[in-house]
Amino acid sequence: MSDTVVESVKKQLFIGGEWVDAAGGATFDVLDPATGQVLCAVADASPEDARAALDAAVAAQAGFAATSPRERADILTRAFELLHERADDLARLMTLEMGKPLAEARGEIIYAAEFFRHFAAEAVRIDGGYATAPAGNARFLVTKQPVGPCILITPWNFPMAMGTRKLGPAIAAGCASVIKPAHQTPLSMLALMEILAEAGLPAGVVNCVSAMRSGETMEPLIRSGLARKLSFTGSTKVGKILLEQCAEKVMRTSMELGGNAPFVVFEDADLDEAVAGAMAAKMRNMGEACTAANRIYVHSSVIDEFGSKLSAKMAELTVGPGLEPDTKVGPLIDDAAQAKVRELVDDAVGQGATVLTGGSAPQGEGFFFTPTVLTGVPQSARMAHEEIFGPVAPLTPFETEDEAVRLANDTEFGLVAYVFTNDLRRGIRVAEAIETGMVGLNQGVVSNPAAPFGGVKESGLGREGGSIGIDEFLEVKYVGIQM
Repeated sequence: MSDTVVESVKKQLFIGGEWVDAAGGATFDVLDPATGQVLCAVADASPEDARAALDAAVAAQAGFAATSPRERADILTRAFELLHERADDLARLMTLEMGKPLAEARGEIIYAAEFFRHFAAEAVRIDGGYATAPAGNARFLVTKQPVGPCILITPWNFPMAMGTRKLGPAIAAGCASVIKPAHQTPLSMLALMEILAEAGLPAGVVNCVSAMRSGETMEPLIRSGLARKLSFTGSTKVGKILLEQCAEKVMRTSMELGGNAPFVVFEDADLDEAVAGAMAAKMRNMGEACTAANRIYVHSSVIDEFGSKLSAKMAELTVGPGLEPDTKVGPLIDDAAQAKVRELVDDAVGQGATVLTGGSAPQGEGFFFTPTVLTGVPQSARMAHEEIFGPVAPLTPFETEDEAVRLANDTEFGLVAYVFTNDLRRGIRVAEAIETGMVGLNQGVVSNPAAPFGGVKESGLGREGGSIGIDEFLEVKYVGIQM
């Protein structure tokens, strides 16, 4: 399969400001999930290739750390502008490699660009402190410095935004890096490398390696001791492995891991508002998001009405290839993702859940699954405890506020929760009681570059975005001055 935007993207490794082939010319195929056909082949980095990328970052680190905050901010601002200028082509590229509808892909490009604009402003606001020692005989000078070379690993579900969310603060703080995109969706990140180079980023400051075997390629970099920071977005299972590897050299880590978001609808909620929130929280990216509403708890007095309204909205969604103008729901990322969603639905139905709409994969090519609403999903069902990562909304009734909080917290994850109620005091009370890093109160979308994104428990460590996001890439240094 050929497409002009795919053809225009370089398919090599980006190391030290140059496009280079992988060792031995190794490549792997990138598929279009709407058809299952090959889009193109890209370079498949070896561990030696990845080490060359890290060496380039190490070589660039001191010089880049010495650049002025304004210079770094200007680079990010120019990259922000270029993302906007090329949003249409970048959106088409993303839809082809990842599957999301074209309008949603374009929305991600604009969202991704905002991380560069936000951290351009943060670059010039890195602060410190000066104080007199309590005894009066010394002064305390506190400064912040770049943490050093970084390893950044991004997922396939938001192939541009997850890159800019890491690269924005790294560049703003003065850190060089090696970034590795997911093997399913490397093209968006490769396109971003060209934009950063055009924006004036010095050679070697950002290096990009695509690889089919992530662990084999990246583990030697983590264990080398040359990198001082790892930022990873992906599954909790992989995150735990990476944390063990980072422990050897005591590397700084940021981990944005799995989620199993509860969505709680109380009896006094505006049901139309709650349904709109559920559609936003569930169906963004076909449900392939760590923030997706995964466990929808609805008060028993309104669950039938809520289920009817939600099912009607879900049934209206057009399923198809993302490039078709009427498509609202694109394919899942691959056949394994499709198979898992099917298994979870069959398991829930087998344990007594009722299908209100959907419930199956349509016939034909591609990795599609019909938007689905299930009601009466028992706690024993797998989807009550596993991330669905698909367009399936499971409804479970509850009776009391305490029960809703208990059900919401009955998970090892703690990324985000959603609460819908018109009782302000209850909303605040429940938001404080639910064990998550973020809460959407009467809103179905919480992600914003200007707000801190991250979870608790097994959903991760650290925060991305907001005014504190840059601190993940800075070390605090204290200088004591004898007077």
